Amino acid sequence: MRLLKWAGGVKLVVLVPCLLAGAAAGLGSYTFWYAEGGSYFSNDPRSCANCHVMNDHLDSWQKSSHHAVATCNDCHTPHDFFGKWLTKARNGFWHSKGFTLQDFHEPIRITPRNAAVLQANCITCHQELTHDITTLGSAGEPGNNCVRCHAAVGHGPAR
Repeated sequence: MRLLKWAGGVKLVVLVPCLLAGAAAGLGSYTFWYAEGGSYFSNDPRSCANCHVMNDHLDSWQKSSHHAVATCNDCHTPHDFFGKWLTKARNGFWHSKGFTLQDFHEPIRITPRNAAVLQANCITCHQELTHDITTLGSAGEPGNNCVRCHAAVGHGPAR
């Protein structure tokens, strides 16, 4: 197979992948800037509402009993370093995909994986109150989770 040459002897076989990689990096950088991607590295709940679909969740959290003591990350990401950033990266990818392609469920719903993180964080933060429940095992039974009875705690009263 003969390689084509282009300006100054640069081979087209090398140039095309470099141009495609540069275009992808440029498009990715612009998208990250436009979507205020850097804000997701913070602990600021307003960053969760960068996408308008989350405005109701932010608004309801501001009216909740947890507003003064917990941010989105306190409830919705694991408390260990790697778990937190892995969850943020995973959720960031799927949220970006869903919001860009508009293929998410409306109203937005928590995934089973994220519901498990939420449940673990409820139990961790309220250990003293939940000790007997978790020790007896009923909190881990199917259908039993904190949000089932305490749905209004994190995001205020239901409409």
